[in-house]
Amino acid sequence: MRIGILGGGQLGRMLLQAGINYTAETYVLENDLECPAAHLCHHFIKGDIKDFDTVYQFGKNLDAITIEIEAVNVEALEKLESEGVRVYPSSAALRIIKNKIIQKQFYKQHSIPTADFKITQSLNELQQLQDFLPAVHKLGEGGYDGKGVQIIKEAKEMEFGFDKPAILEKMVAVKKEIAVIVAVNEKGQTAIYPPAEMIFDNRYNLLDYQLSPSLIAKEVFWKVEAISLKVVRELKSPGIFAVELFIDKNDDVLVNEIAPRVHNSGHHTIEGNYCSQYDMLWRILLQLPLGNTAAIYPSAIVNLIGADGHAGKAHYKGLEEVLKLGNAFVHLYGKTHTKPGRKMGHVTILDKDYTELTHTAHKIKNLLTVVAE
Repeated sequence: MRIGILGGGQLGRMLLQAGINYTAETYVLENDLECPAAHLCHHFIKGDIKDFDTVYQFGKNLDAITIEIEAVNVEALEKLESEGVRVYPSSAALRIIKNKIIQKQFYKQHSIPTADFKITQSLNELQQLQDFLPAVHKLGEGGYDGKGVQIIKEAKEMEFGFDKPAILEKMVAVKKEIAVIVAVNEKGQTAIYPPAEMIFDNRYNLLDYQLSPSLIAKEVFWKVEAISLKVVRELKSPGIFAVELFIDKNDDVLVNEIAPRVHNSGHHTIEGNYCSQYDMLWRILLQLPLGNTAAIYPSAIVNLIGADGHAGKAHYKGLEEVLKLGNAFVHLYGKTHTKPGRKMGHVTILDKDYTELTHTAHKIKNLLTVVAE
């Protein structure tokens, strides 16, 4: 079976690593010849994943296509679908998810709980909404990894908002941020992973580390699971979806946003769960039975992020010490150069004891840094 991946970053790399277990012929479309996935696929095609003709020509002879990032040409995927190519997620689901304005309207339409919001088309419109503060301004399209998001607490900060179509989302009194990976096959059958609790680096608005399964009350867990399943079922598309949610101070659960692909918040599933999110996506692509999502052990992820003041050829300071730990698993993304805030890898830790898990995560954060040689 011929399987295509649009995008060749670290997620594509890990997906291809999981795909070694299957007899699929793999194709990657990506502009960067040195991308992490370039040397792991059977066929690498250099090209722009946003260009209609490039994506269409890439996909027309394939059996199935999936994505590594949302910024792809949806019109080309729609045409490929009409010609019998299986696309995960569907072009219809991708249209909803890739634009945060449409995504929020989708939640409202389907009575999915989410933070109150206003749509702004320009900076001038934003500045008329001072009574809605404090809030978070999010670009409709083009934001990723913390970019395209601006926290606005008071009127004088509105000048830092976006002069493009965007969402102004009422700030939530967040107790926990949760991510849930949900898998759906073509039969509509679902498999849901235990919730992971995310802790963010406020400097870069990137995931700093996380714990899974999250320690939340049963009643809250049921709400998290039910809402996550509703979101994905309403999309009516096979694939892997990461549903990011807020638990507020009153234990109400609100959907933040969705990613229609394997996701950073699911990295821990490689070692921590019986079936990883990457293996699960292969099962969906190849029309095989869904896997077991149960956790083998509680796990934590520490993101390896380029250190401040360092730009150049990457050096992993403290790597040997981390490799001596018996319950830590290092994943480097194959990026040769670092810069401040760039995601360079992650470390997964397994431990039955949550206290030890958190202690080791903090130890690794302080021990392993990504600097320039």
